Amino acid sequence: MKLGTVGTSRITNSFINAAGQSEKLELSAVYSRSIENASQIANTYNAPHTFDDLEQMAKSEHIDIVYIASPNSLHYQQAKLFLKHNKHVICEKPIFSNTAEWDDTYQLAKENRVFLFEAMRNIHSPNSKILKQQITKAGKLRSAILHYIQYSSRYNLYLKGEEPNIFSSVFSGGALVDLGVYPISLAVTLFGEPDNISYHPIMLRSGVDGGGTLILEYNGFVCTVLCSKISHSHIPSEIHGEEGSFILDHVAPINKLQFVDSHTKESENLEIPQYENDIIYEIEEFTRIIETNNFKEYEELMKISRIVLKITETARKQNNIVFEVEK
Repeated sequence: MKLGTVGTSRITNSFINAAGQSEKLELSAVYSRSIENASQIANTYNAPHTFDDLEQMAKSEHIDIVYIASPNSLHYQQAKLFLKHNKHVICEKPIFSNTAEWDDTYQLAKENRVFLFEAMRNIHSPNSKILKQQITKAGKLRSAILHYIQYSSRYNLYLKGEEPNIFSSVFSGGALVDLGVYPISLAVTLFGEPDNISYHPIMLRSGVDGGGTLILEYNGFVCTVLCSKISHSHIPSEIHGEEGSFILDHVAPINKLQFVDSHTKESENLEIPQYENDIIYEIEEFTRIIETNNFKEYEELMKISRIVLKITETARKQNNIVFEVEK
């Protein structure tokens, strides 16, 4: 399939490289508000077409599927534009600002008989799937601590008085929607939708969260999700059951996965080697679903996507974190 990209950030370059590695997508077109920036990426990857007009790109016959990696608040309108022109859409996480946008766009994709995916790379990797397959080894689950705590270089700009996109309510930013979605998506994939949630953020002057603690309550156990872009962690994540515990070196991606038996204290390494650029796994999964019209798997992925978005939206509402697009 012919690929178009929207956005010129580091993640866009990683996606293009993964697309080439997968041999499933061929970069055909690049969009940027600056045609010079679009040309720079296009020249790097030998893409024949560049655009600085999204409407023209959406109408173009040179793309079958588009990858959107623009600022969060722009995802909704941009995704709708391409879906209206019968293009498949892969939208970088967080897919949208709220569930109203999700519902509207999902329905539009359905009406136009195209697919809409959220690029939540971590849940598609082999070690995440191994964890899901092996989760019953832990017995009755009692607790989990999943986190993504990574100091952002953009926080330095914020401290100097600037307001980078990811720390701005104008662009639907904040730690929960930027990093928290990784442990949340893993929790939802493993445990399903929680019964209750509560979020305790560290608020910034821009009106979004720099970090926080999210409590996901399930029947019989609690999953604690920690996220931050203003500090850094060096500890693993864990899932605790009555029969044993899983130790994860990271949630995105899981490179090391260990199970420790509660009774014998013996440990077992469960991980397998993965591609360093783990985006390749979501590309392989998305393209396979499109090629085979596998609506069952598609609906399962979309269900996870909506639950994750519902959780972050509820958590924000609890703390009066309101994005500009919601005012």
